[in-house]
Amino acid sequence: KVDYDVCSNYGNWLYSAGVGNDPRDNRKFNMIKQGLDYDGNGDYVRLWVPELQGIKGADIHTPWALSSAALSQAGVTLGETYPQPVVTAPEWSRHIHQRPIPHGRAGMGPHPRGRRGPAQHKDRGIDFYFSRKKDA
Repeated sequence: KVDYDVCSNYGNWLYSAGVGNDPRDNRKFNMIKQGLDYDGNGDYVRLWVPELQGIKGADIHTPWALSSAALSQAGVTLGETYPQPVVTAPEWSRHIHQRPIPHGRAGMGPHPRGRRGPAQHKDRGIDFYFSRKKDA
């Protein structure tokens, strides 16, 4: 089943392309982070990209970062059976070889990636404007 909503999809594509409405400057859609958060084991990617079916777990989101041996074992040859990346964004590097965040980890001790709570950014997100505490 393929779900489609014209308005939502159009808005999401604009946002992903960096031309949608967003109050934060330099906002980018991080495909690697989204893949790890919402398709941690890579099942969705394996369904739609059969060329990568041999790659196990979350590594499927960054095949270009795998060793030659791991790619060979998975039956993947970059540039032949699967394309080389056209671009790799610098902000993706912090997510390469990371394990996905299990859903529902809030308040469950140290974060598996070594970070606790939401990422701290110098830009203020929407939560800042709706919180009662204004001295953040």
